[in-house]
Amino acid sequence: MAVLQGRDLIEPLDFSVEELDGLFDLSMRVMDRPGDFAKKCEGKLLATLFYEPSTRTRFSFEAAMLRLGGKVLGFSGEQNSSAAKGESIADTVRTVACYADIAVIRHPKEGSARVAAASADVPVINGGDGGHHHPTQTLTDLLTIRKEKGRLRNLRVGLCGDLKFGRTVHSLIKALARYEGMEFYLISPEELTVPEYVRKDIKGGNGSRCAEVERMQDVLPRLDILYMTRVQKERFFNEEDYVRLKDSYILDAEKMGLASADMIVMHPLPRVNEISTEVDADPRAVYFKQAKNGMYARMALIMALLGADN
Repeated sequence: MAVLQGRDLIEPLDFSVEELDGLFDLSMRVMDRPGDFAKKCEGKLLATLFYEPSTRTRFSFEAAMLRLGGKVLGFSGEQNSSAAKGESIADTVRTVACYADIAVIRHPKEGSARVAAASADVPVINGGDGGHHHPTQTLTDLLTIRKEKGRLRNLRVGLCGDLKFGRTVHSLIKALARYEGMEFYLISPEELTVPEYVRKDIKGGNGSRCAEVERMQDVLPRLDILYMTRVQKERFFNEEDYVRLKDSYILDAEKMGLASADMIVMHPLPRVNEISTEVDADPRAVYFKQAKNGMYARMALIMALLGADN
């Protein structure tokens, strides 16, 4: 993975398919023998610049660096940084790069991570920028699919819920469309369908196909993967629209009865009520495994960008 040393990760296509496969191989080795990697980043510092709330992304990055023997510094919430005084992202990142060896930024504005990367002389990782990209969630998702299904090609993937604002969905589609024989089933109400540029990613993919449907039940029997998302209140300008659409799709035990025995259910979390808690006991529900896989994917990423994986 020396080819990744010193680079940034801003969007899923920053790394080639071959580079991603190498990261996943490394992630699997970390899963199997975590003790072998306990000192790989000893003496290194990770800066976490989180301008908006996060649980899984922030904690998994911090856990990843700590498990590699490194240390973490940073802030959670714009009010806890000099941004509250009006400091620009560029100046904040340029300053933090004086102290840290690598940085991850999460910000509500699209394009903020690219500004950060252009301002720093250390590797910068996009931890989510508005409704644009969330590439490390994509690494998590791809790693989970490879681990659970044994491949990243010839899969029928249903993506359900908020497909308009869901950055995890946009990034995952963009990444999966590069693999052979992918079929996408886009399940959403008319108001939350995928943007046109995402449809172009599918059409421009490696023989990918897609269908847009409004009823989850119509496609469940044919899916290999069902990727659920929440309707994100923070992306709405109108409270009335959010209330009207938030319960559009709820996966429960009855609907799971329509799915194949080897279909897996994924979710980037947090869950609100789009997956009933009764589904948690179903062996096909892998969303908490997915969250744990995110730590391993980020461990591999940090090592690769720092050149600490040898």
